[in-house]
Amino acid sequence: MMALRQIFQRRPPHHYDTIPEEPHDRYHHSEDHFESPELIRDMILGISDGLTVPFALSAGLSSMGSNHLVITGGLAELISGAISMGLGGYLSAKSEADHYNAERRREEWEVENCLDAEIQEIYDIMAPYGLDKDALAPVIEKFKSDPQKFVDFMMKFELNLEKPNPSRSWQSAMTIGVSYFVAGLIPLIPYLLVDNVIIGLYASSLVTIVCLLVFGYIKALFTSPEKALWGAIQTAFVGGIAAAASFGGVWLIGRED
Repeated sequence: MMALRQIFQRRPPHHYDTIPEEPHDRYHHSEDHFESPELIRDMILGISDGLTVPFALSAGLSSMGSNHLVITGGLAELISGAISMGLGGYLSAKSEADHYNAERRREEWEVENCLDAEIQEIYDIMAPYGLDKDALAPVIEKFKSDPQKFVDFMMKFELNLEKPNPSRSWQSAMTIGVSYFVAGLIPLIPYLLVDNVIIGLYASSLVTIVCLLVFGYIKALFTSPEKALWGAIQTAFVGGIAAAASFGGVWLIGRED
């Protein structure tokens, strides 16, 4: 599991887990950070919904007693759900990029037309760090000579906005959509292998719950490794509750008819 977590981390050759006693050795330390947080986030979103929604739908349709209905309805939802999730990821990333570009244009205008006010904002931003006007004077002069760097600074430290990857929209759409589709196939596979819908339901429930446990555990390794076991149980519990509610709701409706 730790090897999987390290795939998305930077770990240069000079790495240590304890502080060296020799001061000069401290310059060779490295820090572990995720290189692709957006990719991880999109995969988690796609897999989480992919395991839960088709599982709940197939469980609900199972109460109708038709294996063919479960497969047909499940595949229809899987295709439409993957497209919808992917489109949602695309629009979200596109909106984020549009927002960044709009704010950058506004910041460029302010640097050009309201320079003194922008310089004062730098003083205000850096004041909590103990940096006064005298300490910042060289920095201000450097920014004056390079307006684009001035804007870069304000975007990051005033607005807390990072420049989005130009291909982020399509990457997000593909990652979320494919993750949803692949994960959503898992609850449907047992129904494709057996003719009895109840046996398919039991097998689907067992396989999906195990996958939810594994997924919840791996997901927790990226967020809070010390709570990985609880993360696995929580993820499986939510998926189980969704499936049980779907099964019970469809069964009650069918019973009334």
